[in-house]
Amino acid sequence: MFEGLWVAIVTPLRDGRVDEPAVERLVDFLVAAAADGIVVAGSTGEGATLTGAERRRLYDQVREVAGGRCRLVAGTGTNDTAVSIERTREALAAGYDGAMLVTPYYNKPTPAGQVAHFTAVADAVDLPIVLYNVPGRTGTNMLPETVAKLAAHPRIVAVKEASGSLDQVSAIRAACDITVLCGDDSLTLPMLAVGARGVISVVGNVAPREMRELLVHFEAGRLSEAEAMHRRLLPLARGLFVESNPGPVKFLLSAWGMIANELRLPLVPVGKASEGKILEAALAAGVAGPRAAAGRSA
Repeated sequence: MFEGLWVAIVTPLRDGRVDEPAVERLVDFLVAAAADGIVVAGSTGEGATLTGAERRRLYDQVREVAGGRCRLVAGTGTNDTAVSIERTREALAAGYDGAMLVTPYYNKPTPAGQVAHFTAVADAVDLPIVLYNVPGRTGTNMLPETVAKLAAHPRIVAVKEASGSLDQVSAIRAACDITVLCGDDSLTLPMLAVGARGVISVVGNVAPREMRELLVHFEAGRLSEAEAMHRRLLPLARGLFVESNPGPVKFLLSAWGMIANELRLPLVPVGKASEGKILEAALAAGVAGPRAAAGRSA
């Protein structure tokens, strides 16, 4: 179920509110590009600063627009187990296919605490769980041994691995059969080579067809073609992280007229120097946006 191209979708904002017409445009764009799934209200979706009402409405709107054309996962993890359970129940009530839970941040739980946290959520809510390991944001690494223990739970089915370590991915694959999803766009191809089954992508917001093409080439054994797409997308993968995500990808989408260039504090739009780097990266990757693509084919 949790394989292939998953896009960690941004949450479009305008004048301090969720921009629902822009949400519809973006979901339609991703579905048309044959994304296998969309992750809603994750870190790329600024889930930490959405109100409860905004989050629940966003779940409903994305589900309505997607119309069953792709799978949906909600970002429900926090550093409070009780709150994480509550949010995961919201995802279940919204009819989502799964929930993604980040390793608790700031608290820095031990491996035993991580096991207890994720197990409590999985026990409480009848919904498939995707673990999310991103030490750069949480300050804590989820070790392969911890992932293996959690994989024994029938509802914990996948892990988004964003430690940046291929050794860690290899160790997880050696320890258990959990589905590994790449959490670093620039490492998608090498992670596939050591056993990942897909990617939860930021780049997919702006280049979903290209990201999917990379995965399809790899799955078909066309490794030279997969490498060529990896090299093509690498400048973009780097450019979209010149400042804190999702600032760069929101800027690029706004430059294409898809959304407003607005974030919620404490995040702010990228600086002028970064804007130039992001546009150069998109140009180098040959990514020009959905409207430009439509114009070329007309």
